[in-house]
Amino acid sequence: MTPLLTVNLLRVLFVTFCAAIGGIVTSETQGNPVPGILVAVVFALIIVLADRLLKGFSLRAFSSATFGLLLGLLFANLFMASDVLRYQSDTVQWAARLVVYCTFGYLGMMLAMRSNRDEFSLIIPYVRFARETTQHEPLIVDTNVIIDGRIAELCATGFLSRALIVPRFVLGELQTLADSRDSIKRERGRRGLDILNQLQKSRELDLTIHETTGDADLSIDARLVRTAKILQARLLTNDQALCQVARLQKVPALNLADLARALRPSAAAGDELELNLVKEGRESHQAVGYLPDGTMIVVNHARAYLGKVATVVVSSALQTGAGRLIFAEVKQSASPPVTDAMK
Repeated sequence: MTPLLTVNLLRVLFVTFCAAIGGIVTSETQGNPVPGILVAVVFALIIVLADRLLKGFSLRAFSSATFGLLLGLLFANLFMASDVLRYQSDTVQWAARLVVYCTFGYLGMMLAMRSNRDEFSLIIPYVRFARETTQHEPLIVDTNVIIDGRIAELCATGFLSRALIVPRFVLGELQTLADSRDSIKRERGRRGLDILNQLQKSRELDLTIHETTGDADLSIDARLVRTAKILQARLLTNDQALCQVARLQKVPALNLADLARALRPSAAAGDELELNLVKEGRESHQAVGYLPDGTMIVVNHARAYLGKVATVVVSSALQTGAGRLIFAEVKQSASPPVTDAMK
């Protein structure tokens, strides 16, 4: 049973329980259980409505609000203990107490809910709330990262959190792709679902399907950012636009494309590389090879090594709009290889 069905079942049971209690009470006192059942049902529906309105109100926010309320009531009690209203009538004193307690309680809750955990240490100097390390913060993953498939190995390294959250609408998007008439989209969707099944079976990862309700009129990217903000989690994606939008809304976002660029091997002048020369260069004497990350290396005076593996020495590098371009020379001591790289 999904969590959404469980929640709805509990709501129905709560309304039924209230109706039964109301009917029993009025049948014992008035003999007619109908008024008690109606009042109890209305009361239960109001509570259920309040529960739905508070769906974005987390336990952490509730605890902060409770702490702020206690502080506000403490200050209100200290203020009223000064007996500034001792010469007023009982009615005026009662109204003033009500206003003072409500005002201080409200201000205390609002200030506590807007504060972070580090600011509480100023109020309670001997109690320091433990900061969660980034390795234990949950990660919300989007559709592209799931289809990419590198997330399992990345999380297994320990550099990122192993607690992954997949929103229900992301799972729905994968299912829509898997059922698409377009063969490419269908293949991508099925690949994503297969990777999710592998992640769920892995003992090294904690995969959670988060049930989200409402906001169906928003785009997938907007719902991802909102879910990350509500759950106070980081967003893992390889979509540069989504990453920028999340950071503008103060949501921590990790971009796999940025990570891949940061880990790209650098080839400095003088480095020796074993390079497979796969095609001709622009000049008649040049041959071209590629590093594992796709960086192109142009080797001068290497046309004789075309289709083979040669030892080259990096001479210079050039940053272009299309990426990094590296120039190299064939190592002088190297003789033309006899092993065909294409075999």
